[in-house]
Amino acid sequence: MNLDKRRKDKTITVLIVDTSLRVRQTLEHIISSDPELTVITAADPLMAVRKIKLAIPDVITLEVAMQEMEGLPILKQIILKHSIPVILCSSLSERRSDTAQRVVEYGAVDIIERPELGIEKFFDESKVLICDTIKSAAISRAKKTPEFTTTPKLNADAVISKPEAKAIIQTTDKIVVIGASTGGTEALQILLKALPVNSPGIVIVQHMPERFTASFAKRLDSFCKVSIKEAKNNDSVIRGHVLIAPGNQHMILKRTGSRYYVELKDGPLVSRHRPSIDVLFRSAAKYSGKNAIGIIMTGMGDDGARGMLEMKQAGSFNISQDESTSVIFGMPKEAIRLGGVDIVLPLKKIAEEVISQCSK
Repeated sequence: MNLDKRRKDKTITVLIVDTSLRVRQTLEHIISSDPELTVITAADPLMAVRKIKLAIPDVITLEVAMQEMEGLPILKQIILKHSIPVILCSSLSERRSDTAQRVVEYGAVDIIERPELGIEKFFDESKVLICDTIKSAAISRAKKTPEFTTTPKLNADAVISKPEAKAIIQTTDKIVVIGASTGGTEALQILLKALPVNSPGIVIVQHMPERFTASFAKRLDSFCKVSIKEAKNNDSVIRGHVLIAPGNQHMILKRTGSRYYVELKDGPLVSRHRPSIDVLFRSAAKYSGKNAIGIIMTGMGDDGARGMLEMKQAGSFNISQDESTSVIFGMPKEAIRLGGVDIVLPLKKIAEEVISQCSK
């Protein structure tokens, strides 16, 4: 079929660049199952360049292990020339995930897991995560609010019960909970670098695959004043420390007396994600209430919007990143629309507002 004709038939064209035939076939099966996506495949960068000359794709998925292959510099030049968003596709070990993380920081918009299992085991949840990531990347290129259709999704009830209508005693210590998605790796770097060493305890959900969050946390920790790590079950939330939810696990903020800590849980996708921002924010409403400051940042969809409203109803102060500094103004826009946001700020002003709120 003519590639230009295929592009007219569907909304987003995805170019899969991977050396493995099995991976290309698996990804093509997953991606093409979504009626809003169409697929082109290439076994190497030089083939990808030839395909792009026939039709410029909206998104490219690129095998991380291809970093040093001949022809990749040419492909990168074409990607930059046409502003094509790139999603890294990686099955590399923890030791190599630093490579992928650096590429994300240098311009790739997201990371997906490279299929390692049979299609029947990999398909169901991966279809949701991979297709949503591709749509998010396409929207980041257009810099607009998403308008794609979505399949039914579970809310935070699937993991944590709703907050009870009772007052939470305010303590002297504030807790900051943050949710971010596409564009969040760079946005979190800017926010956390601006925070002083004695900042309140912070817990973060950044939509990112399993095995990449530990590397992401380690790199942030290397240049921030606050201490940053991937969360482990029962870790305490204390001043000057930041906990980032592990990929593929929900994170719940809990409290015993004056001690805040996190609980990691399995469970279904909530708001199409695991970890889910809605789960974290609901737990902050339930166990922290007026002691919490909520921040919702760049990302596609509405994960975190309902949870942020529950936080505000429990007395929290909530901040949204503004549209001009968001890669995608999906999650912040939905939180604002629902009425869960107290103030909308450009990215570089958020840290200052957090410090101001904590001094009150």
